[in-house]
Amino acid sequence: MNLIKSCCLFVVFSSFLACTSQVSDVKSVSYTEFVNPFIGTDFTGNTYPGAQAPFGMVQLSPDNGLPGWDRISGYFYPDSTIAGFSHTHLSGTGAGDLYDISFMPVTLPYKEAEAPLGIHSLFSHSEESASAGYYQVRLKDYNINVELTATERCGIQRYTFPKADAAVFLDLRKAMNWDFTNDSHIEAIDSVTVQGYRYSDGWARDQRLYFRTRFSKPFAAMQLDTAAIEKEGKRIGTSVIARFDFQTKEGEQILVSTAISGVSMEGAARNLAAEVPDDDFDKYLAAVQDDWNEQLSRIEIKCDDRDEKVKFYTALYHSMIAPTIYSDVDGAYYGPDKQVHRVEGWTNYSTFSLWDTYRAAHPLYTFIEPERVNDMVKSFLAFFEQNGRLPVWNFQGGETDMMIGYHSVPVIVDAYLKGIGDFDAKKALEACVATANIDSYRGIGLYKKYGYVPYNVTDQYNSENWSLSKTLEYAYDDYCIARMAEKLGDKEVADEFYKRSRNYRNVYNPVSSFMQPRDDKGEFIRNFSPDDYTPHICESNGWQYFWSVQQDIDGLIVLTGGKERFAQKLDSMFTYNPSADDELPIFSTGMIGQYAHGNEPSHHVIYLFNAVDQPWKTQKYAARVMRELYQNTPAGLCGNEDCGQMSAWYVFSAMGFYPVDPVGGKYEIGTPLYPEMKMHLPGGKTFTVLAPAVSKENCYIQSVKLNGKNYDKSYITHEQIMDGSVFEFEMGDKPGQAWYSPR
Repeated sequence: MNLIKSCCLFVVFSSFLACTSQVSDVKSVSYTEFVNPFIGTDFTGNTYPGAQAPFGMVQLSPDNGLPGWDRISGYFYPDSTIAGFSHTHLSGTGAGDLYDISFMPVTLPYKEAEAPLGIHSLFSHSEESASAGYYQVRLKDYNINVELTATERCGIQRYTFPKADAAVFLDLRKAMNWDFTNDSHIEAIDSVTVQGYRYSDGWARDQRLYFRTRFSKPFAAMQLDTAAIEKEGKRIGTSVIARFDFQTKEGEQILVSTAISGVSMEGAARNLAAEVPDDDFDKYLAAVQDDWNEQLSRIEIKCDDRDEKVKFYTALYHSMIAPTIYSDVDGAYYGPDKQVHRVEGWTNYSTFSLWDTYRAAHPLYTFIEPERVNDMVKSFLAFFEQNGRLPVWNFQGGETDMMIGYHSVPVIVDAYLKGIGDFDAKKALEACVATANIDSYRGIGLYKKYGYVPYNVTDQYNSENWSLSKTLEYAYDDYCIARMAEKLGDKEVADEFYKRSRNYRNVYNPVSSFMQPRDDKGEFIRNFSPDDYTPHICESNGWQYFWSVQQDIDGLIVLTGGKERFAQKLDSMFTYNPSADDELPIFSTGMIGQYAHGNEPSHHVIYLFNAVDQPWKTQKYAARVMRELYQNTPAGLCGNEDCGQMSAWYVFSAMGFYPVDPVGGKYEIGTPLYPEMKMHLPGGKTFTVLAPAVSKENCYIQSVKLNGKNYDKSYITHEQIMDGSVFEFEMGDKPGQAWYSPR
């Protein structure tokens, strides 16, 4: 998702050392050492540096303690304070929610500022570190060293105290940004165990989170500070802060192990007993590091430049932060119908930023996470059964209705077309069709009636307009439904949705040669400028959304006037710069001309030069983005991370290809970044990309071979990758001719 993105053009030019191939045993490499969780914690990335297992329910990370856009993930690298370590966070979504179950260790007397900061400590980056599954910082005001690690459903904290009267605060009152505490509760089970819950409203509507916490040392006392919560003049609940007192010796360590659950305190207790039965921080740290190492080893790159390795493996790491596990160890989870459900034999997932992630993150999972893909599809279908439609932006078991389209559809269809999973394909198609036909939802009825969403008809469901974007997004999802129906032999549905998929033509204005909003009388909006950011286009302008026809690029070329005209328009996209006095919105970042890499609608556009037989331009711009707009620094992302999409673009592009059409089964060739890349696939096969002469200068493809034979396509197919093929690229420092036949 890209709710909002920070402004500023971020371009950092860095030298790129030539990568050279070297032989190594995958299992002997510690890939976790190449993960830098601080990438994206400054500038616009909105990531967090804390500890998490792959796709884990728990995201245990420090919070600076202040609200605001820069701190939307809880942590902002330029800040100097820490005011707690909470167990839930969002990775680069721009959504100000979560920060649940927040602990803060102190020595007495402690520092407390006025709200919203509250109890806090100063810290220094020189006394802070992080890696995959681990975070550490020294709280300067108390001389307490804090270490964090995690399992899938539990967070483990290790505090190293000085000799002191010490305390640990558990704050269920504090709410930041969009979040509002509705009710909370803490109770002691015994001298080392507490449990409770926090109910809240925000982006996650009516969120319910339960916890069970175990201290490794009995607390000497527990004090509760409670206050009434009022809304519209009525008491709705209680806010609570707990203080646990300890006498500590110099260097004494206290572990705080916390499990969470969306179901119940009993569910949290079962999660804790199953995943963290022992007070052994190092044991669980080693386990999560092993888990991350196994995950990251699925793609092996050979490269001598450490920064390049860090960029790649951090991107791969960020692509595995979300979606998040949302069922307890016993399979129980809280559904959108406000009922508890139970899965058997699979895991329920939540946190689906589908407007973003359907483009590259989910296609990436079909290679490296097929079992999770199956579970994600089953999660969608269960959500449909409980909510009456497939999720748009599923979060904490509910629907946020954020962003547009019905982009569960391409994820389901992609899995089905690739033969992934054991879900019921016919029921899945029924869910897709039903979701695409909810006339009362976000202009779908108008879209079906007119063949586009009119800009002048008020959408009663949501306040946003985004009429042009809705038309284009719906048309793509309709194409996906048609593909699935066709393969299932349902000709009637296939014909209907192939027809709907061509609705993009209805908003093309041949006079302006742009996609343009239309009213319910069929008239195009007047005074249209593709440079403008208007309510009719979702977080983009007319330049950036023109290309959102991934299902029919050849048709778009014809509509535009042929290859020559289309190529000219593509050139203009990357060379027509905003004027110096233009005030760009905060989601327009990573700009090259009108191309905005910091926002998702632009992500496939670089690869469209292949369609007009000018692949060297794809290679030039892909190399430029990878080398300039992704850096091994806290400010190293040029836009919101968006639950892995920003990083998935990099992972695909660095391997040398990208899914322009996410369900098409074809990946347009860009330019490889490494002399050798191996993707280790399920079933024991390995897909290999070789480019021995690649360098910063040698970014242009001269020729391509597949399994030793000359190759004549602009794309790689899913089948070729899964077969364990070897693609070899001859690279040079000057643009080469297209190696493939004209399209």
